[in-house]
Amino acid sequence: MANKFAYGTLVQGDYFTDRINELAKIKQFLNSENHLILISPRRYGKSSLVKKCVEELGRPYVWLDMQYAISTASFTTQLLKATLAQYPMERLKYELRRFRILPTATFNPVTNDYQFSFQTSEAADNTMLEDVMEMLQRLSTPKEKLIVVFDEFQEVRNIDKHLDKQLRSIMQLQKGLNYIFLGSQEGMMLEIFERKKSPFYHFGGLMRLNKIPYDDFYQFVIDRLPKTPNKETVTREILSFSSCHPYYTQQLAFEVSNQIESNQIHKDVVKYAIQAVIQAHDLDYERLWETFNNTDKGTLLRLSRNEKPLSNRDVATSTTFSSLKRLVKSGVVVRTEDYILEDPFFAEWLKIKQNPIRRTL
Repeated sequence: MANKFAYGTLVQGDYFTDRINELAKIKQFLNSENHLILISPRRYGKSSLVKKCVEELGRPYVWLDMQYAISTASFTTQLLKATLAQYPMERLKYELRRFRILPTATFNPVTNDYQFSFQTSEAADNTMLEDVMEMLQRLSTPKEKLIVVFDEFQEVRNIDKHLDKQLRSIMQLQKGLNYIFLGSQEGMMLEIFERKKSPFYHFGGLMRLNKIPYDDFYQFVIDRLPKTPNKETVTREILSFSSCHPYYTQQLAFEVSNQIESNQIHKDVVKYAIQAVIQAHDLDYERLWETFNNTDKGTLLRLSRNEKPLSNRDVATSTTFSSLKRLVKSGVVVRTEDYILEDPFFAEWLKIKQNPIRRTL
């Protein structure tokens, strides 16, 4: 029996969970002349949701993950490469001739891929950015209205402190295409789109992606788990551990399914699955743990014990707040109703390290 749960990549097809209302809302934005700002913590399924939406609409789209851009020149070359992934080189040749600074294109026959490079100087960087952005405008037509997705857009200021101003000055003159800005750092995204002095102030409609409702996720999981006694209890235990987090629910349900199918374990199957995931990532968690300073380690340990770190009298509130701010920015901690560890398996790993007897099931 094929495992019916998927995680770690864009979730599509039968692996995609619910989000009917969110899909409809995004389509409303994309069927207008407006742009969309979509915010949620990491691994909530933003990318999967938007990918499903644009593919259902059947429109061309250019997708750029801004985490991997390190400069304006890097951003521009990656954007050009992402455009080539959507449009054939034969069509782009005409557009490239209109560039004021012609890129050097190198074809790799092994990967069947083009690599682009430009002259490097501040003036050249600005010019080539304008040329690529204006090309996107020309490629968009009423019949094939282009959608441009900037994933992890909060990185815009880390790439270059002037890049947001440059992009805004170009985008505000463009018509006939939609921009979607995805972000996982709410504070930084709100600083970009909600602060009045920001170039992108109120540039698009703001939408937050929440967790999948419990009842919907319960039905999704129980319908896909292999046959096992007390399936209802197993499903509730999965959702209790993952707190309905889209990524970690699928990850745990995947491992539970494997345990049932391969080992025929029925008693405490969720606990066995949790332990299996933690053991598989033990070295990763050890390396992650070594990257934190002692203050942040103390904060993480308290969070793993479900304590409120800001109420701890042994550490100055300002010190704890600075620690939480660093951890939230790194994505290890998220703030919803309260501060929590983003990864429940990492939280459980920390509990085991503090209380080794938890290793025994």
